[in-house]
Amino acid sequence: MNFKNIRKIAILGILSFLLTIPSVYAQEKFFRAIGTPHKPKVEVSWNRYYTYEGIVEIMEKITKAYPDLVRMESIGKSFEGNEIYLLTISDFKTGDPDKKPAMYIDGNIHSNEIQGAEFSLYTAWYLTEMFGELDFIKELLQDKTFYINPTINPDARNNYMNEPNTPHSPRSGMIVLDNDKDGQAGEDGFNDLNDDNHITMMIRKSPTGRYIKDPQDPRRLIRVEAEEKGEFEMLGYEGKDTDGDGEVNEDGIGYYDPNRDWGWNWQPDHIQRGAYKYPFSLPESRAVMEFIMDHPNIAGAQSYHNYGGMILRGPGAEEDKNTYNAEDVKIYDAIGKKGEEMIPGYRYLVVYKDLYSVFGGELDWFYGGRGIYTYTNELMNSYQYFHKNEGRGNQEEELKVDRYLTFGDAFVPWEEFDHPQYGKIQIGGFKKNFGRAHPGFLLEQDAHRNMAFTIYHGYHTPKLSITDVKEENLGGGLKQITATIYNERLMPTHSSQDLKYNIERPDYISISGANVVTGMVVNDEDFNKVEEQKQNPEKIKVDNIPGMESVKVRWIVSGNGNYRINVDSAKGGTAAWSK
Repeated sequence: MNFKNIRKIAILGILSFLLTIPSVYAQEKFFRAIGTPHKPKVEVSWNRYYTYEGIVEIMEKITKAYPDLVRMESIGKSFEGNEIYLLTISDFKTGDPDKKPAMYIDGNIHSNEIQGAEFSLYTAWYLTEMFGELDFIKELLQDKTFYINPTINPDARNNYMNEPNTPHSPRSGMIVLDNDKDGQAGEDGFNDLNDDNHITMMIRKSPTGRYIKDPQDPRRLIRVEAEEKGEFEMLGYEGKDTDGDGEVNEDGIGYYDPNRDWGWNWQPDHIQRGAYKYPFSLPESRAVMEFIMDHPNIAGAQSYHNYGGMILRGPGAEEDKNTYNAEDVKIYDAIGKKGEEMIPGYRYLVVYKDLYSVFGGELDWFYGGRGIYTYTNELMNSYQYFHKNEGRGNQEEELKVDRYLTFGDAFVPWEEFDHPQYGKIQIGGFKKNFGRAHPGFLLEQDAHRNMAFTIYHGYHTPKLSITDVKEENLGGGLKQITATIYNERLMPTHSSQDLKYNIERPDYISISGANVVTGMVVNDEDFNKVEEQKQNPEKIKVDNIPGMESVKVRWIVSGNGNYRINVDSAKGGTAAWSK
Protein backbone atom coordinates (compact mmCIF):
# COMPACT_ATOMS: atom_id res chain seq x y z
CA MET A 1 0.00 0.00 0.00
CA ASN A 2 1.52 3.30 -1.02
CA PHE A 3 1.80 6.45 1.06
CA LYS A 4 -1.06 8.20 -0.73
CA ASN A 5 -3.49 5.37 0.08
CA ILE A 6 -2.38 5.30 3.72
CA ARG A 7 -2.84 9.05 3.95
CA LYS A 8 -6.27 8.79 2.33
CA ILE A 9 -7.41 6.07 4.75
CA ALA A 10 -6.14 8.11 7.74
CA ILE A 11 -7.98 11.24 6.60
CA LEU A 12 -11.21 9.28 6.07
CA GLY A 13 -10.86 7.78 9.56
CA ILE A 14 -10.38 11.17 11.16
CA LEU A 15 -13.35 12.60 9.27
CA SER A 16 -15.47 9.66 10.27
CA PHE A 17 -14.59 10.21 13.94
CA LEU A 18 -15.28 13.94 13.74
CA LEU A 19 -18.67 13.28 12.18
CA THR A 20 -19.67 11.22 15.22
CA ILE A 21 -18.96 14.02 17.68
CA PRO A 22 -21.99 16.20 16.88
CA SER A 23 -24.34 13.21 17.15
CA VAL A 24 -22.96 12.35 20.59
CA TYR A 25 -23.33 15.89 21.86
CA ALA A 26 -26.74 16.24 20.19
CA GLN A 27 -28.10 13.59 22.54
CA GLU A 28 -27.69 15.97 25.48
CA LYS A 29 -29.70 19.10 24.81
CA PHE A 30 -30.81 19.48 28.39
CA PHE A 31 -29.09 19.93 31.72
CA ARG A 32 -30.68 17.87 34.45
CA ALA A 33 -32.65 19.69 37.14
CA ILE A 34 -32.69 18.05 40.56
CA GLY A 35 -35.86 16.22 41.53
CA THR A 36 -37.45 16.28 38.08
CA PRO A 37 -37.64 13.61 35.36
CA HIS A 38 -34.78 14.40 32.99
CA LYS A 39 -35.99 12.72 29.79
CA PRO A 40 -39.59 11.66 30.40
CA LYS A 41 -41.15 9.11 28.12
CA VAL A 42 -44.44 10.96 28.50
CA GLU A 43 -44.08 14.69 27.87
CA VAL A 44 -46.67 16.69 29.80
CA SER A 45 -46.94 20.44 30.30
CA TRP A 46 -47.82 20.98 33.94
CA ASN A 47 -48.57 24.69 33.54
CA ARG A 48 -52.05 24.15 32.10
CA TYR A 49 -55.34 22.38 32.82
CA TYR A 50 -56.73 19.43 30.90
CA THR A 51 -60.29 18.51 30.01
CA TYR A 52 -61.60 15.07 30.87
CA GLU A 53 -60.47 13.85 27.45
CA GLY A 54 -57.01 15.34 28.02
CA ILE A 55 -56.74 13.66 31.43
CA VAL A 56 -57.69 10.29 29.92
CA GLU A 57 -55.16 10.72 27.11
CA ILE A 58 -52.31 11.36 29.58
CA MET A 59 -53.40 8.35 31.66
CA GLU A 60 -53.35 6.18 28.55
CA LYS A 61 -49.88 7.42 27.57
CA ILE A 62 -48.47 6.70 31.04
CA THR A 63 -50.00 3.22 30.99
CA LYS A 64 -48.59 2.46 27.55
CA ALA A 65 -45.13 3.79 28.44
CA TYR A 66 -44.85 1.80 31.69
CA PRO A 67 -46.74 -1.49 31.38
CA ASP A 68 -44.77 -3.06 34.25
CA LEU A 69 -45.73 -0.22 36.60
CA VAL A 70 -49.21 0.93 35.58
CA ARG A 71 -52.65 -0.56 35.13
CA MET A 72 -55.59 1.58 33.96
CA GLU A 73 -59.18 0.65 34.66
CA SER A 74 -62.63 2.13 34.94
CA ILE A 75 -64.17 1.84 38.39
CA GLY A 76 -67.61 2.98 37.25
CA LYS A 77 -69.52 5.50 35.19
CA SER A 78 -70.55 9.05 35.94
CA PHE A 79 -74.12 10.36 35.71
CA GLU A 80 -73.58 11.23 32.03
CA GLY A 81 -71.89 7.91 31.29
CA ASN A 82 -68.24 8.95 31.33
CA GLU A 83 -65.81 6.33 32.62
CA ILE A 84 -64.22 7.08 35.99
CA TYR A 85 -60.68 5.96 35.28
CA LEU A 86 -58.14 4.95 37.91
CA LEU A 87 -54.44 4.11 37.68
CA THR A 88 -52.84 1.39 39.79
CA ILE A 89 -49.13 2.15 40.15
CA SER A 90 -46.68 -0.32 41.63
CA ASP A 91 -43.77 -2.52 40.60
CA PHE A 92 -45.79 -5.46 39.31
CA LYS A 93 -42.66 -7.64 39.20
CA THR A 94 -42.39 -7.59 43.00
CA GLY A 95 -45.85 -8.86 43.77
CA ASP A 96 -49.58 -8.41 43.39
CA PRO A 97 -50.28 -4.66 43.77
CA ASP A 98 -53.58 -5.40 45.50
CA LYS A 99 -51.69 -7.25 48.26
CA LYS A 100 -49.24 -4.44 49.02
CA PRO A 101 -49.94 -1.60 51.48
CA ALA A 102 -51.64 1.08 49.40
CA MET A 103 -52.26 4.80 49.17
CA TYR A 104 -55.42 6.08 47.45
CA ILE A 105 -55.45 9.58 45.87
CA ASP A 106 -58.30 11.42 44.16
CA GLY A 107 -59.24 14.92 43.05
CA ASN A 108 -61.90 17.11 41.50
CA ILE A 109 -64.90 15.83 43.47
CA HIS A 110 -66.12 19.43 43.21
CA SER A 111 -66.15 20.19 39.52
CA ASN A 112 -64.84 23.76 39.77
CA GLU A 113 -61.95 22.60 42.00
CA ILE A 114 -60.07 21.45 38.99
CA GLN A 115 -56.38 21.27 39.90
CA GLY A 116 -56.85 18.19 42.06
CA ALA A 117 -56.91 16.21 38.81
CA GLU A 118 -53.60 17.65 37.63
CA PHE A 119 -52.00 17.16 41.07
CA SER A 120 -53.14 13.53 41.19
CA LEU A 121 -51.96 12.92 37.65
CA TYR A 122 -48.63 14.62 38.31
CA THR A 123 -48.08 12.07 41.09
CA ALA A 124 -48.69 9.18 38.68
CA TRP A 125 -46.37 10.73 36.11
CA TYR A 126 -43.62 11.43 38.62
CA LEU A 127 -43.68 7.97 40.19
CA THR A 128 -43.38 6.25 36.83
CA GLU A 129 -40.84 8.59 35.25
CA MET A 130 -38.56 8.58 38.30
CA PHE A 131 -38.77 4.83 38.91
CA GLY A 132 -35.62 4.27 36.86
CA GLU A 133 -33.81 7.36 38.18
CA LEU A 134 -34.26 7.34 41.96
CA ASP A 135 -33.64 4.40 44.28
CA PHE A 136 -36.18 5.82 46.73
CA ILE A 137 -39.00 5.73 44.16
CA LYS A 138 -37.95 2.29 42.94
CA GLU A 139 -37.97 0.86 46.47
CA LEU A 140 -41.25 2.65 47.23
CA LEU A 141 -43.04 1.00 44.32
CA GLN A 142 -41.50 -2.36 45.14
CA ASP A 143 -43.13 -2.13 48.59
CA LYS A 144 -46.27 -0.05 47.98
CA THR A 145 -49.17 0.58 45.64
CA PHE A 146 -50.70 3.91 44.66
CA TYR A 147 -54.29 4.02 43.40
CA ILE A 148 -54.78 7.34 41.60
CA ASN A 149 -58.20 8.58 40.52
CA PRO A 150 -57.62 12.05 39.00
CA THR A 151 -61.23 13.16 38.52
CA ILE A 152 -64.26 11.81 40.38
CA ASN A 153 -66.47 14.31 38.56
CA PRO A 154 -65.66 14.13 34.84
CA ASP A 155 -69.02 15.44 33.62
CA ALA A 156 -69.00 18.76 35.43
CA ARG A 157 -65.23 19.17 35.02
CA ASN A 158 -65.85 19.53 31.32
CA ASN A 159 -68.87 21.75 31.92
CA TYR A 160 -66.76 24.08 34.06
CA MET A 161 -64.09 24.33 31.39
CA ASN A 162 -66.14 24.30 28.20
CA GLU A 163 -69.23 26.25 29.25
CA PRO A 164 -69.60 29.74 30.73
CA ASN A 165 -69.15 29.59 34.50
CA THR A 166 -68.00 31.56 37.52
CA PRO A 167 -64.98 30.47 39.60
CA HIS A 168 -67.51 28.72 41.86
CA SER A 169 -69.78 26.91 39.41
CA PRO A 170 -70.74 24.22 39.00
CA ARG A 171 -69.77 22.68 42.34
CA SER A 172 -71.97 19.63 41.87
CA GLY A 173 -72.19 17.04 39.12
CA MET A 174 -74.56 17.40 36.17
CA ILE A 175 -77.84 16.20 37.70
CA VAL A 176 -80.24 19.09 37.09
CA LEU A 177 -82.53 19.91 40.02
CA ASP A 178 -85.39 22.32 40.59
CA ASN A 179 -83.49 24.77 42.79
CA ASP A 180 -86.18 27.45 42.93
CA LYS A 181 -89.04 24.95 43.46
CA ASP A 182 -91.11 26.25 40.54
CA GLY A 183 -91.75 22.86 38.96
CA GLN A 184 -89.04 23.27 36.31
CA ALA A 185 -85.44 22.13 36.56
CA GLY A 186 -82.45 24.14 35.39
CA GLU A 187 -84.40 26.68 33.38
CA ASP A 188 -82.60 29.83 34.60
CA GLY A 189 -78.86 29.39 34.75
CA PHE A 190 -76.04 31.74 33.84
CA ASN A 191 -76.06 33.60 30.51
CA ASP A 192 -72.77 34.53 28.85
CA LEU A 193 -73.89 37.93 27.61
CA ASN A 194 -70.55 38.93 26.06
CA ASP A 195 -69.68 35.45 24.71
CA ASP A 196 -66.25 35.15 26.36
CA ASN A 197 -66.87 31.78 28.15
CA HIS A 198 -66.58 33.49 31.55
CA ILE A 199 -69.42 34.53 33.83
CA THR A 200 -68.21 37.79 35.35
CA MET A 201 -70.04 40.62 37.14
CA MET A 202 -72.75 43.08 36.07
CA ILE A 203 -72.79 46.67 37.32
CA ARG A 204 -75.05 49.59 36.46
CA LYS A 205 -74.92 53.34 36.98
CA SER A 206 -77.44 54.34 39.61
CA PRO A 207 -78.19 57.47 41.64
CA THR A 208 -78.40 55.24 44.73
CA GLY A 209 -75.30 53.20 43.92
CA ARG A 210 -72.84 52.49 46.70
CA TYR A 211 -69.74 52.01 44.55
CA ILE A 212 -67.38 54.07 42.45
CA LYS A 213 -64.55 53.04 40.17
CA ASP A 214 -61.11 53.65 41.63
CA PRO A 215 -59.67 56.72 39.85
CA GLN A 216 -56.22 55.09 40.06
CA ASP A 217 -57.41 51.72 38.77
CA PRO A 218 -60.77 51.60 36.91
CA ARG A 219 -60.89 47.80 37.23
CA ARG A 220 -61.54 48.18 40.92
CA LEU A 221 -64.87 49.07 42.51
CA ILE A 222 -64.68 50.91 45.84
CA ARG A 223 -67.56 51.06 48.29
CA VAL A 224 -68.13 54.67 49.35
CA GLU A 225 -68.52 55.84 52.93
CA ALA A 226 -71.98 55.70 54.48
CA GLU A 227 -72.63 59.44 54.00
CA GLU A 228 -71.19 59.55 50.46
CA LYS A 229 -72.95 59.10 47.16
CA GLY A 230 -71.79 56.36 44.82
CA GLU A 231 -72.12 55.91 41.07
CA PHE A 232 -72.62 52.17 40.47
CA GLU A 233 -74.75 49.38 41.90
CA MET A 234 -73.81 45.70 41.80
CA LEU A 235 -76.26 43.45 39.94
CA GLY A 236 -74.57 40.11 40.54
CA TYR A 237 -73.19 37.52 38.18
CA GLU A 238 -73.75 37.85 34.45
CA GLY A 239 -77.14 36.60 33.34
CA LYS A 240 -80.77 37.47 32.68
CA ASP A 241 -84.22 36.43 33.82
CA THR A 242 -84.80 33.55 31.43
CA ASP A 243 -88.02 32.22 32.97
CA GLY A 244 -89.71 35.54 33.69
CA ASP A 245 -90.00 35.11 37.45
CA GLY A 246 -88.20 38.33 38.35
CA GLU A 247 -84.97 36.58 39.41
CA VAL A 248 -81.66 36.05 37.62
CA ASN A 249 -79.53 32.87 37.64
CA GLU A 250 -81.60 31.20 40.35
CA ASP A 251 -82.05 27.78 38.76
CA GLY A 252 -78.90 26.35 37.23
CA ILE A 253 -77.07 23.04 37.56
CA GLY A 254 -76.81 21.57 41.05
CA TYR A 255 -77.04 22.58 43.90
CA TYR A 256 -76.22 19.21 45.51
CA ASP A 257 -72.72 18.63 46.87
CA PRO A 258 -70.90 15.37 46.01
CA ASN A 259 -68.87 15.75 49.20
CA ARG A 260 -71.99 15.43 51.36
CA ASP A 261 -72.98 12.04 49.92
CA TRP A 262 -70.80 9.68 51.99
CA GLY A 263 -72.00 7.14 54.49
CA TRP A 264 -70.51 8.44 57.73
CA ASN A 265 -72.51 10.85 59.88
CA TRP A 266 -74.68 11.62 56.85
CA GLN A 267 -77.49 14.13 57.35
CA PRO A 268 -80.42 15.03 55.05
CA ASP A 269 -80.53 18.26 53.09
CA HIS A 270 -82.52 20.24 55.67
CA ILE A 271 -79.63 19.72 58.11
CA GLN A 272 -76.66 19.48 55.72
CA ARG A 273 -77.22 21.73 52.71
CA GLY A 274 -76.12 19.88 49.58
CA ALA A 275 -76.92 16.34 50.71
CA TYR A 276 -78.69 14.37 47.99
CA LYS A 277 -81.14 11.49 48.47
CA TYR A 278 -79.22 9.12 50.75
CA PRO A 279 -75.58 8.07 51.31
CA PHE A 280 -73.88 7.03 48.07
CA SER A 281 -76.91 8.09 46.01
CA LEU A 282 -74.57 9.63 43.41
CA PRO A 283 -72.97 7.22 40.91
CA GLU A 284 -69.55 8.86 41.23
CA SER A 285 -69.20 8.52 45.01
CA ARG A 286 -70.74 5.04 44.88
CA ALA A 287 -68.08 3.93 42.37
CA VAL A 288 -65.30 5.15 44.68
CA MET A 289 -66.93 3.48 47.70
CA GLU A 290 -67.16 0.14 45.93
CA PHE A 291 -63.50 0.35 44.86
CA ILE A 292 -62.38 1.10 48.42
CA MET A 293 -64.47 -1.75 49.80
CA ASP A 294 -62.86 -4.11 47.29
CA HIS A 295 -59.33 -3.03 48.28
CA PRO A 296 -58.70 -3.63 51.99
CA ASN A 297 -54.99 -3.00 51.39
CA ILE A 298 -55.63 0.77 51.30
CA ALA A 299 -54.10 2.17 54.50
CA GLY A 300 -53.82 5.88 53.60
CA ALA A 301 -55.82 8.26 51.43
CA GLN A 302 -55.67 11.80 50.07
CA SER A 303 -58.30 13.94 48.37
CA TYR A 304 -57.64 17.28 46.66
CA HIS A 305 -59.92 20.31 46.81
CA ASN A 306 -59.44 24.08 46.62
CA TYR A 307 -59.05 26.82 48.01
CA GLY A 308 -57.13 27.88 51.12
CA GLY A 309 -53.73 26.19 51.48
CA MET A 310 -54.89 23.67 54.08
CA ILE A 311 -54.00 20.11 55.09
CA LEU A 312 -57.25 18.96 56.68
CA ARG A 313 -58.11 16.00 58.84
CA GLY A 314 -61.45 15.09 60.35
CA PRO A 315 -63.74 15.07 62.04
CA GLY A 316 -66.06 17.15 59.94
CA ALA A 317 -68.50 17.69 62.80
CA GLU A 318 -67.83 18.42 66.48
CA GLU A 319 -70.16 15.68 67.69
CA ASP A 320 -67.86 13.20 65.95
CA LYS A 321 -64.65 14.37 67.60
CA ASN A 322 -64.34 11.34 69.90
CA THR A 323 -64.06 9.12 66.84
CA TYR A 324 -60.49 10.34 66.43
CA ASN A 325 -58.78 9.00 69.55
CA ALA A 326 -55.38 10.03 70.88
CA GLU A 327 -53.41 7.19 69.29
CA ASP A 328 -54.64 7.95 65.80
CA VAL A 329 -54.33 11.71 66.27
CA LYS A 330 -50.61 11.19 67.00
CA ILE A 331 -50.24 9.61 63.56
CA TYR A 332 -52.29 12.34 61.90
CA ASP A 333 -50.26 15.05 63.64
CA ALA A 334 -46.90 13.55 62.71
CA ILE A 335 -47.76 13.38 59.02
CA GLY A 336 -49.80 16.61 58.89
CA LYS A 337 -47.13 18.73 60.59
CA LYS A 338 -44.51 17.35 58.24
CA GLY A 339 -46.80 18.50 55.42
CA GLU A 340 -46.67 22.08 56.74
CA GLU A 341 -42.89 21.96 56.29
CA MET A 342 -43.14 20.53 52.80
CA ILE A 343 -45.74 22.99 51.50
CA PRO A 344 -44.95 26.57 52.61
CA GLY A 345 -48.05 28.61 53.36
CA TYR A 346 -50.22 25.57 54.04
CA ARG A 347 -51.64 24.93 57.51
CA TYR A 348 -52.54 21.64 59.15
CA LEU A 349 -56.11 22.01 60.47
CA VAL A 350 -59.13 20.11 61.77
CA VAL A 351 -62.28 20.52 59.66
CA TYR A 352 -64.96 21.17 62.29
CA LYS A 353 -62.72 23.29 64.55
CA ASP A 354 -60.80 25.36 62.02
CA LEU A 355 -63.12 25.47 59.00
CA TYR A 356 -66.82 24.59 59.33
CA SER A 357 -69.06 21.63 60.07
CA VAL A 358 -69.46 18.96 57.39
CA PHE A 359 -71.73 15.94 57.53
CA GLY A 360 -71.41 13.03 55.12
CA GLY A 361 -67.98 14.00 53.80
CA GLU A 362 -65.57 11.71 51.94
CA LEU A 363 -62.82 12.38 54.47
CA ASP A 364 -64.91 11.14 57.38
CA TRP A 365 -66.22 8.03 55.61
CA PHE A 366 -62.70 6.93 54.67
CA TYR A 367 -61.58 7.13 58.30
CA GLY A 368 -64.80 6.58 60.24
CA GLY A 369 -66.19 3.87 57.98
CA ARG A 370 -63.02 2.16 56.81
CA GLY A 371 -60.30 3.10 59.34
CA ILE A 372 -58.10 4.70 56.65
CA TYR A 373 -55.87 7.64 57.64
CA THR A 374 -57.09 10.36 55.29
CA TYR A 375 -56.32 14.01 54.53
CA THR A 376 -57.99 16.59 52.33
CA ASN A 377 -55.73 19.30 50.95
CA GLU A 378 -57.31 22.61 50.01
CA LEU A 379 -55.04 23.68 47.17
CA MET A 380 -53.88 27.18 46.29
CA ASN A 381 -53.71 30.20 48.56
CA SER A 382 -52.69 33.82 48.22
CA TYR A 383 -49.33 33.13 49.91
CA GLN A 384 -48.10 31.79 46.59
CA TYR A 385 -48.48 35.17 44.89
CA PHE A 386 -46.25 37.46 46.96
CA HIS A 387 -45.58 35.30 50.07
CA LYS A 388 -47.81 37.51 52.20
CA ASN A 389 -50.93 35.35 52.59
CA GLU A 390 -53.39 38.24 52.40
CA GLY A 391 -56.34 35.85 52.43
CA ARG A 392 -58.93 34.62 50.02
CA GLY A 393 -60.66 37.16 47.79
CA ASN A 394 -58.40 40.10 48.65
CA GLN A 395 -59.26 42.30 45.69
CA GLU A 396 -56.29 44.62 46.04
CA GLU A 397 -53.85 41.71 45.99
CA GLU A 398 -55.65 40.00 43.10
CA LEU A 399 -55.49 43.20 41.04
CA LYS A 400 -51.74 43.37 41.75
CA VAL A 401 -51.37 39.80 40.55
CA ASP A 402 -53.23 40.66 37.37
CA ARG A 403 -51.08 43.75 36.78
CA TYR A 404 -47.62 42.48 37.68
CA LEU A 405 -47.73 38.70 37.22
CA THR A 406 -50.39 37.91 34.60
CA PHE A 407 -50.31 41.24 32.73
CA GLY A 408 -54.06 41.64 32.37
CA ASP A 409 -54.86 38.02 31.56
CA ALA A 410 -56.94 37.46 34.71
CA PHE A 411 -59.45 40.29 34.31
CA VAL A 412 -62.19 41.06 31.76
CA PRO A 413 -62.28 44.87 31.33
CA TRP A 414 -65.62 46.56 31.94
CA GLU A 415 -67.68 46.74 28.76
CA GLU A 416 -71.13 48.23 28.13
CA PHE A 417 -74.05 45.96 27.28
CA ASP A 418 -77.76 46.50 26.67
CA HIS A 419 -79.49 44.14 29.06
CA PRO A 420 -83.10 43.04 28.36
CA GLN A 421 -84.18 43.67 31.96
CA TYR A 422 -81.60 46.04 33.46
CA GLY A 423 -81.05 48.32 30.47
CA LYS A 424 -77.55 49.73 29.94
CA ILE A 425 -75.07 47.90 32.15
CA GLN A 426 -71.36 47.07 32.23
CA ILE A 427 -69.92 43.56 32.30
CA GLY A 428 -66.45 42.70 33.62
CA GLY A 429 -64.40 41.25 36.43
CA PHE A 430 -62.10 38.35 37.18
CA LYS A 431 -62.24 35.31 34.92
CA LYS A 432 -63.51 31.93 36.11
CA ASN A 433 -60.03 30.38 36.02
CA PHE A 434 -58.52 32.93 38.40
CA GLY A 435 -58.70 32.94 42.18
CA ARG A 436 -59.53 29.33 43.00
CA ALA A 437 -57.35 27.92 40.25
CA HIS A 438 -53.58 28.37 40.18
CA PRO A 439 -52.14 30.56 37.43
CA GLY A 440 -50.11 28.32 35.16
CA PHE A 441 -46.74 29.45 36.47
CA LEU A 442 -47.62 28.27 40.00
CA LEU A 443 -49.09 24.89 39.09
CA GLU A 444 -46.07 22.61 38.86
CA GLN A 445 -44.36 23.70 42.08
CA ASP A 446 -47.50 23.27 44.17
CA ALA A 447 -48.26 19.98 42.44
CA HIS A 448 -44.79 18.70 43.29
CA ARG A 449 -44.95 19.75 46.94
CA ASN A 450 -48.40 18.24 47.44
CA MET A 451 -47.24 15.08 45.69
CA ALA A 452 -44.24 14.92 48.06
CA PHE A 453 -46.68 15.08 50.98
CA THR A 454 -48.75 12.19 49.63
CA ILE A 455 -45.61 10.17 48.96
CA TYR A 456 -44.52 10.78 52.55
CA HIS A 457 -47.94 9.57 53.70
CA GLY A 458 -47.76 6.55 51.39
CA TYR A 459 -44.23 5.74 52.54
CA HIS A 460 -45.46 5.56 56.14
CA THR A 461 -48.17 3.02 55.45
CA PRO A 462 -47.09 -0.17 57.26
CA LYS A 463 -44.03 -2.17 56.21
CA LEU A 464 -43.54 -5.48 57.99
CA SER A 465 -40.40 -7.54 58.36
CA ILE A 466 -39.37 -10.58 60.39
CA THR A 467 -36.33 -9.21 62.15
CA ASP A 468 -35.43 -12.04 64.51
CA VAL A 469 -36.14 -15.78 64.85
CA LYS A 470 -34.79 -17.58 67.93
CA GLU A 471 -34.81 -21.31 68.65
CA GLU A 472 -34.53 -22.99 72.06
CA ASN A 473 -34.24 -26.74 72.61
CA LEU A 474 -36.78 -27.83 75.24
CA GLY A 475 -35.81 -31.51 75.26
CA GLY A 476 -37.97 -34.50 74.50
CA GLY A 477 -37.87 -33.68 70.78
CA LEU A 478 -39.52 -30.30 71.36
CA LYS A 479 -38.23 -26.92 70.34
CA GLN A 480 -39.40 -23.36 71.01
CA ILE A 481 -39.40 -20.89 68.10
CA THR A 482 -39.88 -17.15 68.84
CA ALA A 483 -40.30 -14.72 65.94
CA THR A 484 -40.21 -10.90 66.09
CA ILE A 485 -42.28 -9.02 63.50
CA TYR A 486 -41.40 -5.34 63.19
CA ASN A 487 -43.41 -2.53 61.59
CA GLU A 488 -40.85 -0.17 60.03
CA ARG A 489 -43.24 2.73 59.42
CA LEU A 490 -45.37 5.22 61.41
CA MET A 491 -48.79 3.78 60.66
CA PRO A 492 -50.08 0.66 62.42
CA THR A 493 -51.63 -2.22 60.54
CA HIS A 494 -54.99 -1.25 62.09
CA SER A 495 -56.06 2.24 63.09
CA SER A 496 -57.88 2.62 66.39
CA GLN A 497 -61.10 3.14 64.47
CA ASP A 498 -60.47 -0.10 62.60
CA LEU A 499 -59.92 -1.96 65.87
CA LYS A 500 -62.96 -0.39 67.52
CA TYR A 501 -65.37 -1.62 64.85
CA ASN A 502 -63.47 -4.73 63.64
CA ILE A 503 -63.44 -3.26 60.15
CA GLU A 504 -60.59 -5.34 58.79
CA ARG A 505 -59.44 -8.87 59.56
CA PRO A 506 -56.59 -9.44 62.03
CA ASP A 507 -52.99 -9.95 60.93
CA TYR A 508 -51.86 -13.57 60.68
CA ILE A 509 -48.42 -14.98 61.46
CA SER A 510 -48.08 -18.61 60.46
CA ILE A 511 -45.48 -21.33 60.47
CA SER A 512 -45.28 -24.19 57.98
CA GLY A 513 -42.99 -27.20 57.65
CA ALA A 514 -43.08 -27.93 61.41
CA ASN A 515 -45.35 -30.01 63.62
CA VAL A 516 -46.93 -27.37 65.85
CA VAL A 517 -47.83 -28.41 69.39
CA THR A 518 -49.00 -24.98 70.55
CA GLY A 519 -48.80 -21.33 69.49
CA MET A 520 -48.99 -18.07 71.41
CA VAL A 521 -48.58 -14.29 71.33
CA VAL A 522 -45.71 -13.12 73.53
CA ASN A 523 -46.90 -10.08 75.47
CA ASP A 524 -43.74 -9.75 77.59
CA GLU A 525 -40.72 -11.82 76.69
CA ASP A 526 -38.70 -10.79 79.77
CA PHE A 527 -41.31 -12.10 82.20
CA ASN A 528 -42.57 -14.84 79.87
CA LYS A 529 -46.10 -13.45 79.68
CA VAL A 530 -47.84 -15.18 76.82
CA GLU A 531 -51.36 -15.63 75.45
CA GLU A 532 -51.96 -19.08 74.03
CA GLN A 533 -54.02 -19.59 70.88
CA LYS A 534 -55.61 -22.99 71.29
CA GLN A 535 -57.31 -23.29 67.91
CA ASN A 536 -55.19 -23.40 64.74
CA PRO A 537 -51.96 -22.69 66.66
CA GLU A 538 -49.90 -22.79 63.48
CA LYS A 539 -51.66 -19.57 62.33
CA ILE A 540 -51.50 -17.00 65.10
CA LYS A 541 -53.95 -14.12 65.03
CA VAL A 542 -52.58 -10.68 65.95
CA ASP A 543 -54.98 -7.76 66.38
CA ASN A 544 -52.51 -5.04 65.43
CA ILE A 545 -48.84 -4.31 64.74
CA PRO A 546 -48.25 -0.70 65.88
CA GLY A 547 -46.11 1.70 63.90
CA MET A 548 -42.38 1.64 64.68
CA GLU A 549 -42.99 -1.23 67.11
CA SER A 550 -42.88 -5.02 67.06
CA VAL A 551 -44.90 -8.03 68.14
CA LYS A 552 -43.56 -11.43 69.11
CA VAL A 553 -45.13 -14.84 68.54
CA ARG A 554 -43.98 -18.27 69.70
CA TRP A 555 -44.55 -21.88 68.76
CA ILE A 556 -43.64 -25.12 70.46
CA VAL A 557 -42.89 -27.60 67.69
CA SER A 558 -41.57 -31.10 67.30
CA GLY A 559 -39.14 -32.31 64.69
CA ASN A 560 -35.92 -30.92 63.31
CA GLY A 561 -36.82 -30.09 59.71
CA ASN A 562 -36.73 -26.74 57.93
CA TYR A 563 -39.69 -24.44 58.33
CA ARG A 564 -41.05 -21.15 56.99
CA ILE A 565 -42.68 -18.21 58.78
CA ASN A 566 -45.15 -15.99 56.92
CA VAL A 567 -46.81 -12.71 57.87
CA ASP A 568 -50.05 -11.74 56.14
CA SER A 569 -51.67 -8.37 56.86
CA ALA A 570 -54.40 -6.71 54.78
CA LYS A 571 -52.94 -3.21 55.18
CA GLY A 572 -49.39 -4.23 56.10
CA GLY A 573 -48.65 -6.58 53.23
CA THR A 574 -46.64 -9.77 53.58
CA ALA A 575 -43.26 -10.88 54.88
CA ALA A 576 -41.50 -14.25 55.02
CA TRP A 577 -38.56 -15.98 56.68
CA SER A 578 -37.22 -19.44 55.87
CA LYS A 579 -34.81 -21.77 57.61
